[in-house]
Amino acid sequence: MAEQGYSQLRENISIEGKDFSFFNLSALNDSRYDKLPFSIRVLLESAIRNCDGFQVKKGDVDNILNWEKNQGKNVEIPFKPSRVILQDFTGVPAIVDFAAMRDAVKRLDGDPNKINPVCPVDLVIDHSIQVDVARSVDALEKNQELEFERNVERFVFLKWGAKALENMVIVPPGSGIVHQVNLEYLAKVVFDSDNILYPDSLVGTDSHTTMINGLGIVGWGVGGIEAEAVMLGQAISMVLPQVVGYRLTGVVNPLVTSTDVVLTITKNLRQIGVVGKFVEFFGPGVEHLSIADRATISNMCPEYGATIGFFPVDEKSLDYLQQTGRHSDKIQQIEKYLRAVHMFRNYSDQSEDPVFSQIVELDLSTIVSCCSGPKRPHDKVAVTDMKTDFKACLNNKVGFKGFAIPSDRQSVTAPIVFDNQEYTMSHGSVVIAAITSCTNTSNPSVMLGAGLLAKKAVEAGLSVSPYIKTSLSPGSGVVTYYLRESGVTPYLEKLGFDIVGYGCMTCIGNSGPLPEPVSEAIEKNDLVACGVLSGNRNFEGRIHPLTRANYLASPPLVIAYALAGTVLIDFETQPLGKNGEGKDVFLRDIWPTRKEIQEVEQQFVVPAMFTDVYSRITAGNKRWNDLEAPSEMLYPWDPKSTYIKSPPFFETMTKELPTQTGLKDACVLLNLGDSVTTDHISPAGSIARNSPAARYLGSGGLTPRQFNSYGSRRGNDAVMTRGTFANIRLVNKFVSKPGPRTAYLPNGEEMDIFDAAERYRSEGQQVIVLAGKDYGSGSSRDWAAKGPWMLGIKAVIAESYERIHRSNLVGMGIIPFQYLPGQTAESLGLTGKERFSIDLPDDIKAGQVMTIKLSDGRTFSVCCRFDTDVELTYFRHGGILNYMIRQML
Repeated sequence: MAEQGYSQLRENISIEGKDFSFFNLSALNDSRYDKLPFSIRVLLESAIRNCDGFQVKKGDVDNILNWEKNQGKNVEIPFKPSRVILQDFTGVPAIVDFAAMRDAVKRLDGDPNKINPVCPVDLVIDHSIQVDVARSVDALEKNQELEFERNVERFVFLKWGAKALENMVIVPPGSGIVHQVNLEYLAKVVFDSDNILYPDSLVGTDSHTTMINGLGIVGWGVGGIEAEAVMLGQAISMVLPQVVGYRLTGVVNPLVTSTDVVLTITKNLRQIGVVGKFVEFFGPGVEHLSIADRATISNMCPEYGATIGFFPVDEKSLDYLQQTGRHSDKIQQIEKYLRAVHMFRNYSDQSEDPVFSQIVELDLSTIVSCCSGPKRPHDKVAVTDMKTDFKACLNNKVGFKGFAIPSDRQSVTAPIVFDNQEYTMSHGSVVIAAITSCTNTSNPSVMLGAGLLAKKAVEAGLSVSPYIKTSLSPGSGVVTYYLRESGVTPYLEKLGFDIVGYGCMTCIGNSGPLPEPVSEAIEKNDLVACGVLSGNRNFEGRIHPLTRANYLASPPLVIAYALAGTVLIDFETQPLGKNGEGKDVFLRDIWPTRKEIQEVEQQFVVPAMFTDVYSRITAGNKRWNDLEAPSEMLYPWDPKSTYIKSPPFFETMTKELPTQTGLKDACVLLNLGDSVTTDHISPAGSIARNSPAARYLGSGGLTPRQFNSYGSRRGNDAVMTRGTFANIRLVNKFVSKPGPRTAYLPNGEEMDIFDAAERYRSEGQQVIVLAGKDYGSGSSRDWAAKGPWMLGIKAVIAESYERIHRSNLVGMGIIPFQYLPGQTAESLGLTGKERFSIDLPDDIKAGQVMTIKLSDGRTFSVCCRFDTDVELTYFRHGGILNYMIRQML
C-alpha cells in the first residue's frame, strides 16, 4: 500500500475487538469532500491510498478533490480498482494473452515469472449451451454434459490458469452467471487487505459489471485488454467524469415490476445523453427499491450508456448482505468503516445530497408495465401499446422500428404441424420465450412473480403451444432453491420453463435451434417472428437469426406472451385463453400482486439458501474436478488445437518502440452507419456453415456439429478473425443486402469481409472503417478490437464512439478518429471509395485535430480520439499489452 504524502490520514479503528487501519478522508478537513458525489469519493480514496508519486501523484488527488470545478474539463486521473472480475467469455482470451505474454517475455530475455496478476482476480465460468431439448426435466443435465463434452479443452486451459497464475480464484462451470455470483457471493463492499480497510471497487470484462453498483460498489466494464493491464498493477487512465444525479421520488405501482422501472430509466437516460458519465441515484424513492431492484437498474447501465449507475450503501444494503448469508462481523465492519469515511447514505436526508453535474428526476408512481424493442433496449413500449406498435413496425421502413413488410403480406399466415398437431403462425408469433440473464434472474421479486403467474395460469387451464422454445436459465443455484421451496417449480415446468442451466444463454444468443417446422414457416413466408426474453440486449441478430423482432420484458411478461403466442395482443381486451369452464381468462386474472410476491419472498428467500449454495461453489463438480490440467509455468500450446492457440499479438514485437506511422492511401474495408454494436463486430453466437470460420474448421476435419460457438472458441484467433463482422444483420453501404460481405474496391468484387481483408493484406494495402454515431455500443468485447486489428484495420473514422470500445481500439493500437461536430461522411461527400492518408506528428497530443487527405485531392479535419496522455503512450507501443511487456523488461 503506497501512502506517499498522505500518511497523516491513516488511522486505526477497532471493530468487534479487532484492530484495523484506514485512510480517513474526513480528516482532510476540506469542505469540498462532503460535496462530492459518493462515487467520486471512492475514486478519491483509491488515489490517496495508492499515491506513490509515480502512477498516482498528489496532483491527481487534488484534481479529484476539486471535482466540482474539474468535471467536464477533460482532466485526466488514474484509478486503481481493488479487484478484477472475468467471465470466461473474455477470461479465456485474457489467460491466453497472459500465457502468450510469458512466451514473449522469455523470447525477449525477460523473466516470465513476472507475468502474474497483481490485482485480485475472480474468474466465473458462466458460458452455457442450450441444446435442442424442449420441455424436458433432464435439459439441465444434458446441457451440462454437452457443455463439458464440447468445451473440455477450454476448461482444461482455464484450470491450468488457476494453477499457473497467482492471486486468481476460478468459479467452476455450472455455478451461475458472473454478475449474479458477483452480487450474491464475491462482492466484499469493503476490502480487508493486510488489516487495511478500503472500499471494494472493480473492473470487469463484461459491460454488465455495473450490476454491482446496486450494492454500492463502484465498478464498470472494460475490455479484456484493459482488464489485463489492471491485473498487472497498471492504473486505469480516465477522464474525471461528470456525475448525473438521478432523483427518485414516489412509490412503484403494485402491478409494476423492477424490469418496467429499468426499461423506463433506460429510455429516459438515453434521451438525456449520459455516455462517458457517472449516474448516481438519490432521493426518497430509492428507499422503496430493494437491492435486487437497484441491481437490475445498475445492470442495464450500458444500455443507457453511462459508465456506472451507482446506489451508495445504505441500511438496505446491509439487510441484503445479511439475507445473502454474509457474516455479521463483516457487516459490522462495512457499516463502521463507511460511516467513518462518510460513504454511508441516508436517502431520506437531503442534507447528505452531494453536488451533481446535472439533476434528473423520476416519479416512480408514473411508471407503467412495458417492454423494449423490437431491436434496441432503449425503445420502450408500454404493454398497452404493444399490439399497435408492432403493427406500425411491420409497416415502417426498415430501421430500428421498422421491417417494411408490404401491406398485402402483413396478414399472411403459415400452418405448421408440430408433434402431430396443427398450429398457425403469422407475423408477431412468439417462437422464443426465455427467462434468462442476470438482469432479472438476480431479482427474487420478478422470479417469484413469474412462478406465481405460472401457478395461476396452470390452475386456470392455460398452456403454452409446444412449438415455442421456452426456457429458464437462472443466474445462480439460489434461484432454483427458492423457486422449488416456494412450490412454483412444477407450474413453471408445466408451461415449458424448465431449468436448462446456469449461465449466459438466450440473452447472448445461445438459444439453440428452433424446431424445423417453425424455421421453415418463418423462412418460406418471410415472417417477422418474435423472441421475448428477460434480458438486457435485443440487437439485431443477437438472440436468434430467425427472430427479427425481439422484446425485453419482465419474467412474468415473458410467460404472458408465451401463453398468448403472439405480441399482437391487447391484454386489456383480449383473453389469454379459456379455462375448463369455457370462460375467458385475462392477464389481470392471473397477475400476482406485489403483496403476494413479497409474502412468498419473505418466507422462502432466506440466508440459509445462499450459505448452502455458495459454501460449495468453488468446490466444483465431478466433471470439473476430474479434469487434469498441465502444471508447467509456460503453457504447452497444441498446434492442432482449434480452441486454444497462442495469438500473434507479440510475434513481431521488439524491445524497442516501433516507428509511429499514419495512413497512406488506405482503402475502406467497411462503410457503416449508425449504432454499429459490438454484436455486429465481435464474433458471437453459432458459427454459420457458409462462413469463413466454418471453412477454416472444416479444413481441419471438423463437422458442423463440432463447430460449437464463437464464444467457446475465443481462445483461437484464427476462428475469431474470420468471425469478425460476421453478423447477418450488419449493414455495409458497399453491398446491397445486410450480412458479412463487402466490396473489394479495386474491382468492386463482392466477397466475405475476411477474404477482402486478406486480399488487401497480401497487396500490402492498409484498410480503415467508416462509421456513424455510437460506434461500438453494446457489450465490452475485446474481440471487437482484436478482430479488426487482425483484419489489418489501422483506424476507424466515426461520428461518435461508445466509451469501452474506443478504449479497446486504443488498447490494440487502432486509431479512433472522429468527425468534427456537425460533420458526417454524408455531409463531407464521402463515398468510401476514396483512399485516405494522414501524417501523425511525432508530438501528437490527446484530442488533437488533424487533416485527412483524400485520393481525389480533397481534405477534411478529424479529432484524434486519444483522450489521455496514457492512451498516447499505449498507442506508441503498439497497444497496451505491448507496453506492459516492455515495462516488465
